[in-house]
Amino acid sequence: MGRAHEVRAASMAKTAAAKSKLNAKWSRAIYVAAKSGIPDPSVNQALKKEIEKAKREQVTADTIKKAIEKAKGGVGENYDPERYEGFGPANSMWIIDCLTDNHNRTLTAIRTAFARVGGNLGASGSVVHMFKNQAIFSFEGSDPDSFMELLLENDCDIEDVQEDEGIISIFAPATEYGKVKDVLDQNYPEMNYLEDHTTWTPSTYVKLEDEHDKQKFERFMEMLDEDDDVQNVYHNIELE
Repeated sequence: MGRAHEVRAASMAKTAAAKSKLNAKWSRAIYVAAKSGIPDPSVNQALKKEIEKAKREQVTADTIKKAIEKAKGGVGENYDPERYEGFGPANSMWIIDCLTDNHNRTLTAIRTAFARVGGNLGASGSVVHMFKNQAIFSFEGSDPDSFMELLLENDCDIEDVQEDEGIISIFAPATEYGKVKDVLDQNYPEMNYLEDHTTWTPSTYVKLEDEHDKQKFERFMEMLDEDDDVQNVYHNIELE
């Protein structure tokens, strides 16, 4: 078939694997959210939030439905959240959030990943204090002041509202996520969000200058991406 065919086939396989990983990640998150309360997004806000985020990442409706039906069945895996903190290439700082049904397996996998790139797993609290837990919303718009005024009128604690090239971004403490989202949804029910999530924002950044450190970073991200227990990864490396 030739080299071109092999490259296309490898690319398709990689895309399929990435899609499978994405569906598995959101299936687990939706299942956990559904089991945390009533498995109905109209009354379970945590479930509604996960479904909305999954849809934005183009997770299939069938995947979402199966995860909810699995939770309704009342049997299945019990996943617990785990957060790991540590230091990676160039002494970069990392926060890794997982959902796991086997704590020893997950701990071993994360510790091994750190070790293979010359880093080390830290104790709880060793890194997180250098990050800010934020809610971030972004969407197309040109009048940030009107959104700031709306949110303040509704007693939302807002850190900043910015506009850049027709994109408005709202920053708030993570604890304000639900309140801000409710106000935006009530006043702009047709809003198409570009970003709508909580995240860990680093207070300082590290730039990888050494080629070996760049390779370690890529390898570390690959190992974390391949681990089904890993849900979200945050770090303070400044990406080019």
